[in-house]
Amino acid sequence: MKAMYWMVGALALALTAGAARAQTTLQLGHPTASASHYGVAASTLADELSRRSNGKFKVVSTPNGAERELIESAQIGTIDLVVTSTGPVGNFVPEVAIVDIPFLFKDYAHARAVLDGPIGQDMLKLFPDKGIVALAWGENGFRHITNSKRPINDPADAKGLKVRTMENQVHMTAFRQLGVLPTPMAFTEVFTALQQGTVDGQENPIPVITASKFAQVQKYLTLTGHVYSPAMILMARSTFDGLSAEEQQMFRDSAAVAAKAMREKVAAVESNGVEELRKAGMEVITDVDRTKFQQALEPAYAEYSKRFGKENIDRIRNYTP
Repeated sequence: MKAMYWMVGALALALTAGAARAQTTLQLGHPTASASHYGVAASTLADELSRRSNGKFKVVSTPNGAERELIESAQIGTIDLVVTSTGPVGNFVPEVAIVDIPFLFKDYAHARAVLDGPIGQDMLKLFPDKGIVALAWGENGFRHITNSKRPINDPADAKGLKVRTMENQVHMTAFRQLGVLPTPMAFTEVFTALQQGTVDGQENPIPVITASKFAQVQKYLTLTGHVYSPAMILMARSTFDGLSAEEQQMFRDSAAVAAKAMREKVAAVESNGVEELRKAGMEVITDVDRTKFQQALEPAYAEYSKRFGKENIDRIRNYTP
C-alpha cells in the first residue's frame, strides 16, 4: 500500500513538473504606468492568454518603457509583446503614419470604424515584413496640448512654445507649421523635462495626462483634440512564428479582447479626466477654434498629400462603414 501511495505521489509530482516545464513565459513592455489604459491592455491580454491556453502562456509586463526601443526589441526578438502608441510606429512601417495626420478623424466612432474595417486591417498586414506582427488596434485617445506658460485659444497663442512630441515626423511637421518648437524625446523623460523647464509643454490624450500626473508640472490644458492617437498591440514575429496556427489565433483573439478593454478604459477616463485635472489645479481651455488650427495647417496638409497620397487621406476622412 505504501508503495502504491509513493507511486501516486511520484506521478503527481511528475505531472506538476511537466506542467511547469510546459509553461511559456512571455515578456511584454508598454510606456506608461500599470494603472493606465496601457496597463489595462497588458493585464487583459495576460489573463486572456492564460485562460485560453489553460495556463500554457504566462505574460510578464514591464511598464514605463521607451516606445521606440520596445518596438526595436520586438523586431529583433528580445521582447515578445509591446503595447504602444502609433507615434513611433511610422519609423518602422511608414504607411501607418497616415493615421497621425491632424484632424483626420471626426470622432471616436469614425476612428474605430476605420481601424476595425478594411483600411485598418490592411495596414496590419504590412508588419510581418518588418519582423513584427500587429495583433490589434488599441486606443490612446484624442491628443490635447498642455503647457506651463499661457492659455492656448488659437494657433497664435502656441507660437514659440517648446513642446515635447514623439519622434513622429507627421506630428513634428504640424507643430512647426503652427510656429511651435517640437522637441522629440522618449516618454520616460517627459515629466522631468517639464518639471525642469527643458520644454514648456507636451501633447497627449487625457488618459495619459492623468496617469502621468502632468497636472503637477503643467498649468494649462487646451482641448485641441488635434490628433486621434491609436495604440497597437504588437508581437515579435520570431515569437509568433514559433506558435502553432491554433496558438497564433489564440493570440489574435486575446489581443482583440485586450484592445476592447483598452478602449473602454479610455472612454471611462475621458468621462471624468478633465474634471480631475481641473481639481488638480489645471486651467482647462475648452473654447478652442479648431477651424483656425486646420487653416493654419493647410501647408502641412499639402505635404501630407505628397507623402501619403491625397486619395488615401480622403479615403480615411470620408470613410463610412
